[in-house]
Amino acid sequence: MTRRKNPRSRLAPPPSAQFALAGLGLILGLALATGARAAKYDTGATDAEIKIGNIIPYSGPASAYGVIGYAIQAYMKKVNADGGVNGRRINLISLDDGYSPPKTVEQARRLVEQEEVLLIFYPLGTAPNTAILKYMNVRKVPQLFVGTAASKFGINPSEYPWTIPFSTTYNAEGRIYGKYIAQNTPNARIGVFYQNDDLGKDYLTGFKQGLGGQAAAIVMEQSYEVTAPTVDSQIVNLKNSGANVFFNVSTPKFAAMAIRKAAEAGWKPTQFLGRISASIGTVMIPAGVENAKGIISGNYLRDPDDPQWSHSPEVDAWRAWMKTYNSQANPLDTENVLGYTVSQALVHVLKQCGDDLTRENVMRQATNLKNLALPMMLPGIRANTSPTHYFPVEQLQLLRFTGDKWERFGPVLSAETG
Repeated sequence: MTRRKNPRSRLAPPPSAQFALAGLGLILGLALATGARAAKYDTGATDAEIKIGNIIPYSGPASAYGVIGYAIQAYMKKVNADGGVNGRRINLISLDDGYSPPKTVEQARRLVEQEEVLLIFYPLGTAPNTAILKYMNVRKVPQLFVGTAASKFGINPSEYPWTIPFSTTYNAEGRIYGKYIAQNTPNARIGVFYQNDDLGKDYLTGFKQGLGGQAAAIVMEQSYEVTAPTVDSQIVNLKNSGANVFFNVSTPKFAAMAIRKAAEAGWKPTQFLGRISASIGTVMIPAGVENAKGIISGNYLRDPDDPQWSHSPEVDAWRAWMKTYNSQANPLDTENVLGYTVSQALVHVLKQCGDDLTRENVMRQATNLKNLALPMMLPGIRANTSPTHYFPVEQLQLLRFTGDKWERFGPVLSAETG
Protein backbone atom coordinates (compact mmCIF):
# COMPACT_ATOMS: atom_id res chain seq x y z
CA MET A 1 0.00 0.00 0.00
CA THR A 2 1.29 3.42 -0.90
CA ARG A 3 1.58 5.81 2.05
CA ARG A 4 -0.08 9.23 1.44
CA LYS A 5 2.28 12.10 1.90
CA ASN A 6 1.36 14.83 4.33
CA PRO A 7 0.55 17.81 2.07
CA ARG A 8 2.19 20.14 4.60
CA SER A 9 5.48 18.31 4.63
CA ARG A 10 7.09 20.44 1.96
CA LEU A 11 4.97 23.59 2.13
CA ALA A 12 4.51 24.33 5.83
CA PRO A 13 6.22 23.54 9.12
CA PRO A 14 4.48 21.38 11.68
CA PRO A 15 2.03 23.05 14.08
CA SER A 16 4.63 23.44 16.84
CA ALA A 17 6.94 25.28 14.46
CA GLN A 18 4.06 27.44 13.26
CA PHE A 19 3.40 28.55 16.82
CA ALA A 20 7.09 29.30 17.27
CA LEU A 21 7.22 31.39 14.10
CA ALA A 22 4.05 33.21 15.04
CA GLY A 23 5.55 33.99 18.42
CA LEU A 24 8.73 35.22 16.77
CA GLY A 25 6.71 37.39 14.44
CA LEU A 26 4.83 38.87 17.40
CA ILE A 27 8.10 39.58 19.20
CA LEU A 28 9.57 41.24 16.12
CA GLY A 29 6.43 43.26 15.62
CA LEU A 30 6.51 44.45 19.22
CA ALA A 31 10.20 45.27 18.92
CA LEU A 32 9.58 47.33 15.81
CA ALA A 33 6.69 49.11 17.47
CA THR A 34 8.79 49.77 20.58
CA GLY A 35 11.65 51.06 18.41
CA ALA A 36 9.27 53.41 16.64
CA ARG A 37 8.09 54.71 19.99
CA ALA A 38 11.62 55.08 21.40
CA ALA A 39 12.24 58.36 19.60
CA LYS A 40 10.26 61.15 21.26
CA TYR A 41 9.98 64.54 19.63
CA ASP A 42 8.49 67.90 20.40
CA THR A 43 8.07 70.66 17.86
CA GLY A 44 11.41 71.43 16.23
CA ALA A 45 12.91 67.94 16.28
CA THR A 46 12.70 65.04 13.82
CA ASP A 47 14.72 61.99 12.84
CA ALA A 48 16.78 64.23 10.57
CA GLU A 49 16.94 67.67 12.21
CA ILE A 50 16.98 69.71 15.40
CA LYS A 51 15.74 73.25 14.86
CA ILE A 52 17.22 75.79 17.28
CA GLY A 53 16.58 79.52 17.66
CA ASN A 54 19.07 82.18 18.71
CA ILE A 55 18.69 85.92 19.32
CA ILE A 56 21.78 88.18 19.21
CA PRO A 57 22.33 91.96 18.82
CA TYR A 58 24.08 92.02 15.45
CA SER A 59 23.22 95.72 15.35
CA GLY A 60 22.62 98.47 17.89
CA PRO A 61 24.51 99.59 21.02
CA ALA A 62 25.65 96.05 21.96
CA SER A 63 26.56 94.93 18.44
CA ALA A 64 30.07 93.98 19.60
CA TYR A 65 28.41 90.83 20.96
CA GLY A 66 27.39 89.88 17.44
CA VAL A 67 30.75 88.09 17.35
CA ILE A 68 29.25 85.45 19.66
CA GLY A 69 26.37 84.88 17.26
CA TYR A 70 28.71 84.38 14.33
CA ALA A 71 30.83 81.99 16.43
CA ILE A 72 27.74 79.95 17.34
CA GLN A 73 26.79 79.75 13.68
CA ALA A 74 30.32 78.66 12.82
CA TYR A 75 30.32 75.95 15.47
CA MET A 76 27.03 74.53 14.22
CA LYS A 77 28.56 74.30 10.75
CA LYS A 78 31.30 72.16 12.27
CA VAL A 79 28.75 70.00 14.09
CA ASN A 80 26.85 69.39 10.86
CA ALA A 81 30.05 68.70 8.91
CA ASP A 82 30.90 66.08 11.55
CA GLY A 83 27.56 64.33 11.13
CA GLY A 84 25.30 66.34 13.40
CA VAL A 85 24.14 65.37 16.89
CA ASN A 86 23.20 61.71 17.17
CA GLY A 87 22.82 61.74 13.38
CA ARG A 88 20.57 64.81 13.30
CA ARG A 89 21.51 68.03 11.54
CA ILE A 90 21.36 71.28 13.52
CA ASN A 91 19.17 73.89 11.84
CA LEU A 92 20.14 77.13 13.58
CA ILE A 93 18.02 80.22 13.01
CA SER A 94 19.86 83.26 14.43
CA LEU A 95 17.99 86.58 14.50
CA ASP A 96 19.02 90.16 15.29
CA ASP A 97 17.18 92.12 17.97
CA GLY A 98 19.44 95.19 18.08
CA TYR A 99 19.59 94.81 21.89
CA SER A 100 16.04 96.18 21.98
CA PRO A 101 13.71 94.27 24.35
CA PRO A 102 10.55 94.87 22.27
CA LYS A 103 12.38 93.49 19.24
CA THR A 104 13.55 90.52 21.34
CA VAL A 105 9.92 89.69 22.12
CA GLU A 106 9.06 89.93 18.43
CA GLN A 107 11.92 87.63 17.45
CA ALA A 108 11.16 85.11 20.22
CA ARG A 109 7.53 84.89 19.08
CA ARG A 110 8.68 84.39 15.50
CA LEU A 111 11.05 81.59 16.49
CA VAL A 112 8.53 79.79 18.71
CA GLU A 113 5.29 80.33 16.81
CA GLN A 114 6.38 80.59 13.17
CA GLU A 115 9.73 78.82 12.88
CA GLU A 116 8.63 76.28 15.54
CA VAL A 117 12.05 75.74 17.10
CA LEU A 118 12.68 73.16 19.79
CA LEU A 119 14.36 75.75 22.00
CA ILE A 120 15.93 79.21 22.04
CA PHE A 121 19.63 79.02 22.77
CA TYR A 122 21.85 81.81 24.12
CA PRO A 123 19.51 84.79 23.64
CA LEU A 124 21.84 87.63 24.61
CA GLY A 125 21.41 90.45 27.09
CA THR A 126 19.87 91.04 30.50
CA ALA A 127 17.05 93.36 29.44
CA PRO A 128 16.25 91.32 26.29
CA ASN A 129 16.05 88.07 28.28
CA THR A 130 13.93 89.75 30.94
CA ALA A 131 11.51 90.77 28.21
CA ILE A 132 10.93 87.16 27.09
CA LEU A 133 11.29 85.39 30.44
CA LYS A 134 7.58 84.96 31.22
CA TYR A 135 6.69 84.22 27.60
CA MET A 136 9.21 81.36 27.35
CA ASN A 137 8.04 79.85 30.63
CA VAL A 138 4.34 80.15 29.80
CA ARG A 139 5.03 78.46 26.45
CA LYS A 140 7.29 75.90 28.17
CA VAL A 141 10.08 76.38 25.64
CA PRO A 142 13.68 76.12 26.93
CA GLN A 143 15.42 79.48 27.25
CA LEU A 144 18.69 77.60 27.29
CA PHE A 145 22.01 78.99 28.55
CA VAL A 146 20.93 82.62 28.34
CA GLY A 147 23.58 85.09 27.24
CA THR A 148 23.53 87.07 30.43
CA ALA A 149 25.01 86.39 33.83
CA ALA A 150 22.28 88.21 35.73
CA SER A 151 21.48 86.11 38.80
CA LYS A 152 17.72 86.60 38.34
CA PHE A 153 17.74 83.98 35.57
CA GLY A 154 18.74 81.13 37.83
CA ILE A 155 17.80 82.22 41.33
CA ASN A 156 14.25 80.85 41.27
CA PRO A 157 14.01 77.65 39.20
CA SER A 158 10.67 76.72 40.69
CA GLU A 159 9.09 79.87 39.23
CA TYR A 160 11.00 79.88 35.93
CA PRO A 161 11.92 76.24 35.28
CA TRP A 162 12.45 76.74 31.53
CA THR A 163 15.20 79.37 31.84
CA ILE A 164 18.82 78.57 32.72
CA PRO A 165 22.05 80.65 32.50
CA PHE A 166 25.57 79.41 31.84
CA SER A 167 28.29 81.88 32.83
CA THR A 168 29.47 83.01 36.27
CA THR A 169 26.80 85.47 37.41
CA TYR A 170 27.40 89.21 37.52
CA ASN A 171 26.56 89.16 41.20
CA ALA A 172 29.13 86.43 41.93
CA GLU A 173 31.75 88.16 39.81
CA GLY A 174 31.12 91.44 41.60
CA ARG A 175 31.53 89.70 44.96
CA ILE A 176 34.87 88.26 43.87
CA TYR A 177 36.20 91.70 42.91
CA GLY A 178 34.80 93.26 46.07
CA LYS A 179 36.44 90.65 48.31
CA TYR A 180 39.72 91.00 46.45
CA ILE A 181 39.74 94.78 46.95
CA ALA A 182 38.73 94.46 50.61
CA GLN A 183 41.61 92.04 51.21
CA ASN A 184 44.28 93.77 49.11
CA THR A 185 43.53 97.52 49.03
CA PRO A 186 42.81 98.69 52.61
CA ASN A 187 42.94 102.41 51.67
CA ALA A 188 40.70 102.11 48.64
CA ARG A 189 38.51 105.01 47.56
CA ILE A 190 36.28 103.45 44.96
CA GLY A 191 34.49 104.97 41.99
CA VAL A 192 31.90 102.83 40.19
CA PHE A 193 30.75 103.25 36.60
CA TYR A 194 27.83 101.00 35.65
CA GLN A 195 25.13 100.41 33.07
CA ASN A 196 21.79 101.60 34.42
CA ASP A 197 19.86 98.36 34.12
CA ASP A 198 19.66 94.92 35.72
CA LEU A 199 23.10 94.03 34.38
CA GLY A 200 24.89 96.93 36.06
CA LYS A 201 22.85 96.74 39.24
CA ASP A 202 23.50 93.01 39.65
CA TYR A 203 27.25 93.61 39.42
CA LEU A 204 27.02 96.53 41.85
CA THR A 205 24.97 94.57 44.41
CA GLY A 206 27.47 91.72 44.38
CA PHE A 207 30.41 94.14 44.51
CA LYS A 208 29.06 95.76 47.68
CA GLN A 209 28.39 92.36 49.23
CA GLY A 210 31.99 91.37 48.52
CA LEU A 211 33.34 94.60 50.02
CA GLY A 212 31.36 93.90 53.17
CA GLY A 213 32.36 96.42 55.84
CA GLN A 214 34.43 98.34 53.28
CA ALA A 215 31.42 99.20 51.13
CA ALA A 216 31.68 102.70 52.61
CA ALA A 217 34.88 103.04 50.57
CA ILE A 218 32.71 103.69 47.49
CA VAL A 219 32.99 107.45 47.15
CA MET A 220 30.91 107.83 43.95
CA GLU A 221 28.65 105.88 41.62
CA GLN A 222 27.99 107.03 38.06
CA SER A 223 25.59 105.29 35.70
CA TYR A 224 24.96 105.55 31.95
CA GLU A 225 22.19 104.57 29.53
CA VAL A 226 22.83 102.25 26.58
CA THR A 227 21.64 105.02 24.25
CA ALA A 228 24.20 107.55 25.56
CA PRO A 229 26.46 109.06 22.86
CA THR A 230 29.30 109.68 25.33
CA VAL A 231 30.31 108.91 28.91
CA ASP A 232 32.88 111.68 29.30
CA SER A 233 31.07 113.54 32.07
CA GLN A 234 30.70 110.44 34.25
CA ILE A 235 34.41 109.61 33.99
CA VAL A 236 35.44 113.19 34.78
CA ASN A 237 33.13 113.15 37.81
CA LEU A 238 34.70 109.92 39.05
CA LYS A 239 38.18 111.35 38.64
CA ASN A 240 37.21 114.47 40.57
CA SER A 241 35.80 112.33 43.40
CA GLY A 242 39.34 111.36 44.38
CA ALA A 243 38.75 107.66 43.70
CA ASN A 244 41.91 105.56 43.39
CA VAL A 245 40.05 102.37 42.41
CA PHE A 246 37.80 102.29 39.35
CA PHE A 247 35.20 99.52 38.97
CA ASN A 248 34.04 99.64 35.36
CA VAL A 249 30.81 97.69 34.78
CA SER A 250 29.90 98.41 31.16
CA THR A 251 29.36 96.70 27.84
CA PRO A 252 32.24 96.77 25.29
CA LYS A 253 31.48 100.02 23.46
CA PHE A 254 31.15 101.99 26.70
CA ALA A 255 34.02 100.19 28.42
CA ALA A 256 36.39 101.28 25.65
CA MET A 257 35.09 104.86 25.85
CA ALA A 258 35.50 104.94 29.64
CA ILE A 259 39.04 103.54 29.61
CA ARG A 260 40.14 105.99 26.94
CA LYS A 261 38.53 108.97 28.68
CA ALA A 262 40.14 108.08 32.02
CA ALA A 263 43.55 108.16 30.31
CA GLU A 264 42.79 111.42 28.52
CA ALA A 265 41.75 112.96 31.85
CA GLY A 266 45.01 111.87 33.46
CA TRP A 267 43.19 109.62 35.92
CA LYS A 268 45.26 106.55 36.85
CA PRO A 269 43.35 104.44 39.37
CA THR A 270 43.58 100.68 39.80
CA GLN A 271 40.97 99.51 37.31
CA PHE A 272 38.66 96.51 37.58
CA LEU A 273 36.72 95.64 34.44
CA GLY A 274 33.72 93.31 34.19
CA ARG A 275 34.37 90.06 32.34
CA ILE A 276 31.73 90.97 29.77
CA SER A 277 34.12 93.57 28.34
CA ALA A 278 37.49 91.87 28.78
CA SER A 279 38.03 91.57 25.03
CA ILE A 280 41.34 92.67 23.54
CA GLY A 281 39.89 93.08 20.06
CA THR A 282 36.70 94.98 20.86
CA VAL A 283 37.72 96.88 24.01
CA MET A 284 41.45 97.08 24.73
CA ILE A 285 42.60 97.95 21.22
CA PRO A 286 39.86 100.57 20.63
CA ALA A 287 40.57 102.04 24.08
CA GLY A 288 44.31 102.06 23.39
CA VAL A 289 46.35 99.18 24.83
CA GLU A 290 48.62 101.57 26.75
CA ASN A 291 45.53 103.09 28.38
CA ALA A 292 44.29 99.63 29.33
CA LYS A 293 47.55 98.26 30.70
CA GLY A 294 47.20 96.97 34.28
CA ILE A 295 43.42 96.52 34.21
CA ILE A 296 42.21 93.59 36.34
CA SER A 297 39.36 91.36 35.21
CA GLY A 298 38.40 87.71 35.48
CA ASN A 299 37.36 84.78 33.34
CA TYR A 300 36.56 81.09 33.39
CA LEU A 301 37.78 80.53 29.82
CA ARG A 302 41.25 80.15 28.33
CA ASP A 303 42.74 83.01 26.36
CA PRO A 304 44.09 81.39 23.16
CA ASP A 305 46.78 84.10 22.94
CA ASP A 306 48.18 83.25 26.37
CA PRO A 307 51.61 81.67 25.69
CA GLN A 308 51.06 78.95 28.30
CA TRP A 309 48.32 77.46 26.12
CA SER A 310 50.17 77.95 22.81
CA HIS A 311 50.71 74.22 22.22
CA SER A 312 47.81 72.76 24.20
CA PRO A 313 45.50 70.38 22.31
CA GLU A 314 42.48 72.41 23.46
CA VAL A 315 43.73 75.65 21.91
CA ASP A 316 45.06 73.83 18.83
CA ALA A 317 41.55 72.46 18.25
CA TRP A 318 40.07 75.92 18.75
CA ARG A 319 42.49 77.43 16.22
CA ALA A 320 41.69 74.71 13.71
CA TRP A 321 37.98 75.44 14.11
CA MET A 322 38.58 79.19 13.70
CA LYS A 323 40.60 78.61 10.53
CA THR A 324 38.09 76.26 8.96
CA TYR A 325 34.72 77.61 10.07
CA ASN A 326 35.21 81.12 11.50
CA SER A 327 38.10 82.54 9.48
CA GLN A 328 36.54 86.00 9.06
CA ALA A 329 36.57 86.56 12.85
CA ASN A 330 39.24 88.42 14.81
CA PRO A 331 41.23 85.76 16.72
CA LEU A 332 42.04 88.35 19.40
CA ASP A 333 38.35 88.66 20.28
CA THR A 334 37.76 86.23 23.13
CA GLU A 335 34.01 86.33 22.51
CA ASN A 336 34.82 83.68 19.89
CA VAL A 337 35.97 81.42 22.72
CA LEU A 338 32.69 82.02 24.54
CA GLY A 339 30.62 81.23 21.43
CA TYR A 340 32.64 78.06 20.89
CA THR A 341 32.31 76.92 24.51
CA VAL A 342 28.62 77.60 25.05
CA SER A 343 27.92 75.83 21.74
CA GLN A 344 29.77 72.79 23.07
CA ALA A 345 27.58 72.92 26.17
CA LEU A 346 24.49 72.90 23.95
CA VAL A 347 25.80 69.93 21.96
CA HIS A 348 26.57 68.09 25.21
CA VAL A 349 22.97 68.54 26.35
CA LEU A 350 21.53 67.44 23.00
CA LYS A 351 23.76 64.35 22.91
CA GLN A 352 22.60 63.45 26.41
CA CYS A 353 19.00 63.76 25.22
CA GLY A 354 19.56 60.80 22.88
CA ASP A 355 16.33 60.08 21.01
CA ASP A 356 14.17 61.86 23.58
CA LEU A 357 14.17 65.30 22.00
CA THR A 358 11.34 66.76 24.00
CA ARG A 359 11.58 70.18 25.59
CA GLU A 360 11.14 68.61 29.00
CA ASN A 361 14.10 66.30 28.45
CA VAL A 362 16.26 69.16 27.17
CA MET A 363 15.76 70.90 30.51
CA ARG A 364 16.24 67.64 32.41
CA GLN A 365 19.67 67.18 30.83
CA ALA A 366 20.63 70.87 31.20
CA THR A 367 19.83 70.75 34.90
CA ASN A 368 21.85 67.60 35.54
CA LEU A 369 25.37 68.60 34.47
CA LYS A 370 28.00 66.80 36.54
CA ASN A 371 31.55 68.17 36.61
CA LEU A 372 31.41 69.11 32.94
CA ALA A 373 34.85 70.31 31.83
CA LEU A 374 34.68 71.84 28.36
CA PRO A 375 37.96 72.17 26.43
CA MET A 376 38.40 75.94 26.61
CA MET A 377 37.52 76.26 30.30
CA LEU A 378 40.43 77.12 32.56
CA PRO A 379 41.91 74.25 34.60
CA GLY A 380 39.93 73.53 37.74
CA ILE A 381 36.68 75.06 36.48
CA ARG A 382 33.67 72.76 36.03
CA ALA A 383 30.00 73.16 35.19
CA ASN A 384 27.51 71.63 37.63
CA THR A 385 23.74 71.94 37.84
CA SER A 386 20.81 70.22 39.52
CA PRO A 387 17.02 70.63 39.29
CA THR A 388 17.24 73.06 42.21
CA HIS A 389 20.55 74.73 41.29
CA TYR A 390 20.58 76.51 37.93
CA PHE A 391 24.03 78.17 37.97
CA PRO A 392 26.45 75.98 35.94
CA VAL A 393 29.69 77.98 36.33
CA GLU A 394 30.39 79.77 39.63
CA GLN A 395 34.15 80.22 39.52
CA LEU A 396 36.56 82.79 38.12
CA GLN A 397 40.27 83.26 37.53
CA LEU A 398 41.65 86.78 38.03
CA LEU A 399 43.58 88.26 35.10
CA ARG A 400 45.74 91.35 34.54
CA PHE A 401 46.14 93.02 31.14
CA THR A 402 49.83 93.41 30.26
CA GLY A 403 49.35 95.62 27.23
CA ASP A 404 49.17 92.76 24.75
CA LYS A 405 47.55 89.85 26.60
CA TRP A 406 45.71 88.79 29.75
CA GLU A 407 47.94 87.22 32.39
CA ARG A 408 46.47 84.94 35.08
CA PHE A 409 47.35 85.49 38.72
CA GLY A 410 46.30 83.86 41.99
CA PRO A 411 44.09 80.77 42.40
CA VAL A 412 40.68 80.05 40.89
CA LEU A 413 38.14 81.88 43.06
CA SER A 414 34.46 81.52 43.80
CA ALA A 415 32.09 84.09 45.23
CA GLU A 416 32.28 82.25 48.54
CA THR A 417 36.07 81.90 48.73
CA GLY A 418 37.10 84.96 46.66
